[in-house]
Amino acid sequence: MNLFAYHNSRLLDCRFPHGALKCRGEAALCIYLSGRDAARARAALRLWADGKELLISAEKISPCSCEKLRSLPLEGDGGFCFSFNITAPAEPQLIWYYFIIDVAPEHDGGETTRLFYGAPETRSGIGKFYPAWETPPDYQITVFARDFETPNWFRHGIVYQIFPDRFNRECLNDSARGTCIPAFSRAEYHEKLGRRIIRHKDWFEPVLYSPCAGEKFYSPCDYYGGDFAGIKQKLPYLAQIGVSVIYLNPIFEAASNHRYNTSDYLSVDPILGSDYDLTELSKAAAEYGIRLMADGVFSHTGDDSVYFNKYGTYPSCGAYSGADSPYYKWYEFEHFPDEYRCWWGFKTLPEVNELQPDYVRFTESVLKKWAGCGITSWRLDVADELPDEFIKKLRTALKKLDSDGVLLGEVWEDASNKVSGGGLRKFVLGDELDSVMNYPFRDAVCDFLTCRTDAYALYETLSGQRERYPEPFYGACMNLLGSHDTQRILSCLSDAPPKDTLTREQQAEYQYKPEAVVRGKHRLYAAFALMFSMPQPPCIYYGDEAGMMGLSDPFNRGSYPWGREDIEIRSFVMRLSALRRRNAALSSGKTAFAAPCADAFAVLRCRGEESALTLVNRADHAVCAALGAEDFREGPDALNVRTADKYSDAFADGTVLQKDLGTGHIRVEIPPNGFLLLLSQTAE
Repeated sequence: MNLFAYHNSRLLDCRFPHGALKCRGEAALCIYLSGRDAARARAALRLWADGKELLISAEKISPCSCEKLRSLPLEGDGGFCFSFNITAPAEPQLIWYYFIIDVAPEHDGGETTRLFYGAPETRSGIGKFYPAWETPPDYQITVFARDFETPNWFRHGIVYQIFPDRFNRECLNDSARGTCIPAFSRAEYHEKLGRRIIRHKDWFEPVLYSPCAGEKFYSPCDYYGGDFAGIKQKLPYLAQIGVSVIYLNPIFEAASNHRYNTSDYLSVDPILGSDYDLTELSKAAAEYGIRLMADGVFSHTGDDSVYFNKYGTYPSCGAYSGADSPYYKWYEFEHFPDEYRCWWGFKTLPEVNELQPDYVRFTESVLKKWAGCGITSWRLDVADELPDEFIKKLRTALKKLDSDGVLLGEVWEDASNKVSGGGLRKFVLGDELDSVMNYPFRDAVCDFLTCRTDAYALYETLSGQRERYPEPFYGACMNLLGSHDTQRILSCLSDAPPKDTLTREQQAEYQYKPEAVVRGKHRLYAAFALMFSMPQPPCIYYGDEAGMMGLSDPFNRGSYPWGREDIEIRSFVMRLSALRRRNAALSSGKTAFAAPCADAFAVLRCRGEESALTLVNRADHAVCAALGAEDFREGPDALNVRTADKYSDAFADGTVLQKDLGTGHIRVEIPPNGFLLLLSQTAE
């Protein structure tokens, strides 16, 4: 059979508008057929929406010009466009589609041939034929609430993540005792409750990673004394980087340095300071235009907590005491008292029944309490382990307190079609999360720069995500290169062994090859340049801008190297941040991606007459590329971006590149393991 077909879900000629739709929104879907048998073919659209299958005939069948066929591109002579108009359902959901192609017999008495045309394995981009006996992968369209918006201040901000114990500590000079570290004095509170506390008097000591004497298992009980006052002291530094949001890992009372085993949601951990200290930090940060975001750990508590109280630490009647406890219904006992549902099998982290009415009311009171201290934005720990209904209730409570507050989720995969808890999650539909931590971005960038994948794979990941996420959700994705749950980005880019492949003892002894670190730094600049060029808020994990290294937990949670920073990296990040803030194209321009070859990836941002073109190269050798409008033809902004006639290199003073007016291409040479950040001269 001589028949060719083309549908590209990222091309506006095939799907308009691009990407997700608002409820009751309209879209046109087109498939193009060419070849000798195209005249005998008819296409239908198979749509799955509202839990049922719909078969839709083409609204319009029109011949295609040769020029159109070449531009798509399509093989064969002659061609037809089959156009289908759809209206999105009234309720938020995911809808799915593919095409059915029936080809009439060439001669009388013959049989009609049926083919399916569906999505590729990535469910995004250019499709392909499938035989009639094989159900093809569907294309996804996300349908979201019409009133869904996300706070503009967050979308256009710069986030800085702080692990509170390790960022900075207040030190006082006491005439009688010499240097005094208030956090260490406040740590006596925990010691009086019978908890082990190990103090790092030397800020630069290595982290504890092995069991304490007499104990079988490692316990995160070592403290450096980082506190609210220490963060407050460094606000001028954070403002210099351009930070507008500080995301704080848990700050509530807990029996560990990471504080993900909450003891009391209504009290800050005394090592960090007091409610007053937190309020003062919030007020001082606001003077610099910086907001605070807290880490909400609502899927589980600590066993050593007011609510479970397994060890009798608190005067409260905890759930471990029995059914008379006001918290008993929060938990699920399989065999009272020692067999209970717990987080990933950790007995120290009993899971809660999030939809238990008392618990829902309690979490709402937690949001209200900390709003009084200036915190109205939250990151939800393990959001994919929280029920949809619980997240909805949290969102409602948060938005009542502050309509501009942000609810960000920890979801490591594609949040639009994530399956967990026995079903398809509804994170992106407009009534749950504002957005998520963008771990897929981090993974894709690291894999590309370390040559585990190529530029085409990076393009697929970033373009597919953009297609599936509603624009308000996509624009608020918190792009990151590292966090408390990943290897330090410089370690990753210096070819460190993959996460969890070494024991803690092996990690402590691991030695980086000097040449790998040199290459890793070049890759780091490229990664930062790419992150700061994306149309989403970048997030810096504390110390990544200072060249900190470390493998898995706890080595990725070291103390910030004040006075020992890599000045070159820090200066680079400051300059990059300043460029993003002052350049309209970089901060809020329309966006398109390109992969001119396997080794190079490009981001083009345009706003008005201003243009910014960022290119990154994964190869150990320079890569030459020529880019024109045809390279940026996919995505929602394809009609609104164009390369400028003349660019200057933002990091090579005086270097100017001009477009070849004959071909319309801008020719560049990207340095090995490096990047270019080009600004149109009208943007200077």
